Amino acid sequence: MSWKASERLMDTIRHYAQFPATGVSLRQMVQFGDKPSTGTLFRASQFLSEELPIRLAHRVRELEDLPDGVNDMPSVIKVKDWYAQSFEEITQLPRPNLDKETRDRLMKPSRHALMGGYQQLSEATPNPSIDEDPTGWGHTNGTNGNGKAKSLSRRYYATVDDSGAWPAELHLYNQRFAQTLHKIKRRHDGVVTTMAQGILEYKRKRQRLQIDSTIQSFLDRFYMSRIGIRMLLGQHIALTDQSHHRDPTYVGVICTKTNVQDLAQEAIENARFVCEDHYGLFEAPKVQLVCNPNLDFMYVPGHLSHMLFETLKNSLRAVVETHGMDKQEFPVTKVIVAEGKEDITIKISDEGGGIPRSAIPLVWTYMYTTVDRTPNLDPDFDKSDFKAPMAGFGYGLPISRLYARYFGGDLKLISMEGPSLVMRKRLKDKQRREVTERKQVGDAEAVLNAPPGNYNHGEDRQL
Repeated sequence: MSWKASERLMDTIRHYAQFPATGVSLRQMVQFGDKPSTGTLFRASQFLSEELPIRLAHRVRELEDLPDGVNDMPSVIKVKDWYAQSFEEITQLPRPNLDKETRDRLMKPSRHALMGGYQQLSEATPNPSIDEDPTGWGHTNGTNGNGKAKSLSRRYYATVDDSGAWPAELHLYNQRFAQTLHKIKRRHDGVVTTMAQGILEYKRKRQRLQIDSTIQSFLDRFYMSRIGIRMLLGQHIALTDQSHHRDPTYVGVICTKTNVQDLAQEAIENARFVCEDHYGLFEAPKVQLVCNPNLDFMYVPGHLSHMLFETLKNSLRAVVETHGMDKQEFPVTKVIVAEGKEDITIKISDEGGGIPRSAIPLVWTYMYTTVDRTPNLDPDFDKSDFKAPMAGFGYGLPISRLYARYFGGDLKLISMEGPSLVMRKRLKDKQRREVTERKQVGDAEAVLNAPPGNYNHGEDRQL
């Protein structure tokens, strides 16, 4: 029997959707270190049990309110139900009954922090170029989705008094909460392709070749928000698991020493494999990598791998189709990684014929593709590089640009019609700056519409 949202649940979701999301910075996530305690994990669980329902509710409301009949497409309804079901599971998860002593310890900073061993993060300074409430969700009496007043102390990471042992009930709750998040994360694995199917259904029903700007803007917000929600889910699941299995270079899903050369080489091999398989080539076009082997920085390896793989796949396809599959030796595609004072930039240049200037804006449009026939949409295709099709969905570059922008970078396309195409990724602002943006996933539209330079503050970037 399929799950169906009750009217009471939908009323609760609409209530939560009135409240704004709360930002979580990359620095807060990293402060857990490689030894998260039961107490700090519980405080993080408390935060997420309040924060995730708000973010999920925003998405349900937007999916409900989509114009022109998009909200009536079967695949869109399926995605909406996934978000509503996840909302229900988090809000109905039983909370532990804790005695007063345990509650006091959870609210008390650790002795190490009081002695100066922990440096309290400064609050994010509002960016004057960003509206206070750019999403239009509105603030209601200064409360969040649980009806509690928002305060500056409400943050994902919080120090606690770890001087003694924690009750077993606290540990069991952390495990149950992480298992619930894992179930939700698995449920949402197919959101990108299912939404793509919904847009295809809409285009076929309305007999339209392209989507309009309203739907394009919605998809940008929706997928940017999805990245943020999955970041919080994945980080907390990994932190809970890391309390037993520790890797000193990882804090959750964040690698403090992400090696660019290793990830780039892996993406090159995967993209060439897919190219050879798709075109039946004995050997795909060669890719030359120029990168300092010791270049590493703090990032989410999965995000960088996705961006590199998608852009390389596009480049190799362009080279093969421009020069013909019968060519004995293809021009070499170059990947050059440059480390500047502020940014790490990855340039991918190919000789794939370029793109006409009039078509460049369409490259960033969802469902735009130069493939004659769109392949069948498999919800599992985005789980592994080797299952990914060569092309056809029109999602590779738009989603990759969102991943780049999520942590303050960008993805640029420079086309020279005829000889070549250049893709540039700007990944990170390396400078440590005091001013940070009040930016959060619930306010994804502001990220997308911000002038260049407003969202490049690396580790202070609000998620």
